[in-house]
Amino acid sequence: MTVTEPARPGGPPPGEASTEALRTRVAGLLERSRDRTRGLTDAVDEADLVAQHSPLMSPLVWDLAHVGSQEELWLVRDVGGRTPLRPEIDGLYDAFQHSRASRVELPLLTPAEARKYVAEVRDKALDVLGRSPMNGRRLTTDGFAFGMIVQHEQQHAETMLATHQLRTGAPVLSAPPPPPGRPLPAGSALIPAGPFTMGTSTEPWALDNERPAHVVDLPAFRIATVPVTNGEYAEFVDAGGYGDPRWWTDTGWRHRTEAGLTAPAFWNRDADGTWWRRRFGVVEPVPLDQPVVHVCAHEADAYAAWAGARLPTEQEWEKACTWDPVAGRRRRW
Repeated sequence: MTVTEPARPGGPPPGEASTEALRTRVAGLLERSRDRTRGLTDAVDEADLVAQHSPLMSPLVWDLAHVGSQEELWLVRDVGGRTPLRPEIDGLYDAFQHSRASRVELPLLTPAEARKYVAEVRDKALDVLGRSPMNGRRLTTDGFAFGMIVQHEQQHAETMLATHQLRTGAPVLSAPPPPPGRPLPAGSALIPAGPFTMGTSTEPWALDNERPAHVVDLPAFRIATVPVTNGEYAEFVDAGGYGDPRWWTDTGWRHRTEAGLTAPAFWNRDADGTWWRRRFGVVEPVPLDQPVVHVCAHEADAYAAWAGARLPTEQEWEKACTWDPVAGRRRRW
């Protein structure tokens, strides 16, 4: 989103003012994303950074250097037209060339080399940011390429957070407790039948899979007003939901059987019947009022069937979240 400022006597023209405000905003978002990356990689020692904690995930050190590699490719080389820093490592950090499970065998940068590399890339990217006109090309208009890199690093923060959940060993992540919650509203909302505008043609940092805006017509449906809680899901487990094929699709039941699923991942029940979970290395009682996590689509689908419901489609979810039937327009969400 381009930030605009009124012209001031003796100050820069309006276009220059808005461009500088956008540059400031982008620089702040880049640093905020990098702070997360530092926190997730500085939390463990070198052995944990280079280890393969799960075949589902890359070594943390791969994610770190990959973030820098993408920033170099898009911002330093493409937008900035600068000389490549480390062209010889492009293939190592191309996510399409190597599966996550195989990346641990690659001659990756060491943690020290990766940290030095991403720092050098960031210095050059910020210099490009200071010189980019923020208009003209699709990549630079409204800072699109910079926003894409911000979102990309945020995505890998989520990936690295998942790796931390899957790793074994002493807890290394901590955060202040959440604020006290409020009682959740019960029930569901009726979403009336009719057309709505899905996607966007105006959000400057929207990616191609969110474009273009287009009209979708849906029949009426009801959708729960809040996510399914751990307590509600525990009722499904306690009712024998994981042992009853009635609630599962054929594919889902086959997956449940082959994977040996009996409850959400990281849940265990003690002799007294209390559910416990492992969260970033800490074992604690399952908070019954929080949304259930670490269930796959097959498990979610089985729970919905047991509860007399179904999972929403992508179109239904977006309409429920964004469409204002009174104003007849899409809200930003």
